[in-house]
Amino acid sequence: MNETKAVVDEFLRRTAAGDTPERIAELYAETVDWRVSWPVSRHPAVPWIRPRSTRADVADHYRTFAAVCVPEAGEVRLDEIIVDGPVAVLFGASFQQVKPTGKRFAMTFALRLAVQDGLIAKHHMYEDSLAVEAAFGARPA
Repeated sequence: MNETKAVVDEFLRRTAAGDTPERIAELYAETVDWRVSWPVSRHPAVPWIRPRSTRADVADHYRTFAAVCVPEAGEVRLDEIIVDGPVAVLFGASFQQVKPTGKRFAMTFALRLAVQDGLIAKHHMYEDSLAVEAAFGARPA
């Protein structure tokens, strides 16, 4: 089996199973090229969006996300996964409810992962930031 596909499949298995942030972060390199599609300075209301660059930062991302979203109200739908050598792109939608406001959001996303030496070395998320912001009350829905 292709190394990239195997790592992505394990990433999906762990996140879908609600594994601990530390177990999910084990799949990442010690140093990570982490990017989200919108700048932190414009969207301070969303607590999991901030610069990240280490495996410990990755664990903090998943810990923060779990702390502010209602786990039993969340769902992620994958529409397509494309693997080309060390790169995988996942297209889908995420449906979540945030605890601070009780509001739900639905957002489409594309997640680009790059695998190097059996670990995720690049994590670039492109998502519908306006839907997320509105759920936190930062923008009107």
